Parts: sequence; structure tokens; C-alpha cells
Amino acid sequence: MAEVLALIDYGAGNLHSVANALKAAGAPNVAVTADPDVVRAADRIVLPGVGSFKACAQGLWGISGMVEAMTERVHVGGAPFLGICVGMQLLATRGLEHGVTRGLDWVAGEVQLIERTDPTIKIPHMGWNDVALGLHDPASGLIEPGEAYFLHSYHFAPEDGHTVAAMTDHGGGLVAAVARDNVVGVQFHPEKSQVYGLSLLSRFLEWKP
Repeated sequence: MAEVLALIDYGAGNLHSVANALKAAGAPNVAVTADPDVVRAADRIVLPGVGSFKACAQGLWGISGMVEAMTERVHVGGAPFLGICVGMQLLATRGLEHGVTRGLDWVAGEVQLIERTDPTIKIPHMGWNDVALGLHDPASGLIEPGEAYFLHSYHFAPEDGHTVAAMTDHGGGLVAAVARDNVVGVQFHPEKSQVYGLSLLSRFLEWKP
């Protein structure tokens, strides 16, 4: 039986592009779903996210039983999990966009506005930028150095530096990826990052944390 990858549809992600990228990376069975039972039975889970932290969190918690199904499958069942952009930010304890909003609290920290420390730096952080590995390797070789496509005004500030899998620089260091156990999140968009993004998704499909 081919693995089933659940791509969670909660009204807050560019699902078509992510699904096509996953298929191009070799995923044999991508289930775009808002059904907690499908998520609970999936072999791998991807949570995309576009828009504000608050709107994405409201959309995710708005699906009855979805957060519980994700938590059960990932933390009890051990399914590899990938969060993309705001889907990565939702791993945090809370987000500060449009007020304080709770996150999943799978990776302790908060999502804060990018501070404009250099007047030449533009917010949002948009376009291609380097991805440099963090001091630790919590993603077990999943993240590699390279260039990826970013689009965000808020950034993940983890409490524990050991959860930082990669960094980028935009007028100062910003977290590009976080990881803990079988959970990884990337701030950039793999589906827009061409060869670099597809190779990351391909490694995720083979990842056995």
C-alpha cells in the first residue's frame, strides 16, 4: 500500500500549488482533506498556511476535531509532520499578529513582527534568500543549505535554540526552519522554491525521524 499524505485544508493555504509540488517530489497519494479521520490515519501530514496567524489559527481550530486528530497522529502515532509558512508559525505557543492568539505549542516560542533594524530592509521579507543550517540539527539532515523563496512579515522566535533547524538573514537573523522530534516547520515556501524546494519535499517524503 502506498503511503497516504494528508494535506490539511482549513481554508488558509495555497493547496493546489503545494499538492502539485508534493506529487512532483514523489508523493504517491496526496489527500487534500478537512476530515480529521483522514488525518488520524495518514502516514505523513503537511500543514500549509497563507495569511495572518490569527486567521489561520481560527480556520484550523474551526474544524471540529482537527487539532486533536493532528496531535494524536503526530505525538502518539509518530507521523512525520511538515508545517509551511504560517503552518510552521502555528507550531508556536502563540502569535502576536492582530492580538495574541494561541498556537499549537508543539515548539515553544512566539511569532513576532519582524523588527526593521535597517531602514533599507523592506517588510514583508519577500523573495529569494539564503537558508543556512542552525548550530544544531534537530531535523536529522532534512534541511540543507541553499536558497528558498520567503514571504512573511512575522517570524518565529523559539524559546529553545536547539529547535532551530535553519536561519536566514534579512536585516538580522530570522528563523527559517524549526524542528522537534518528528515535527519540522519551514518559514519559506518549498512549492515556490524550485529545485531547492522540491528536493526538501522529496527528503521529507523519505524522512524517518
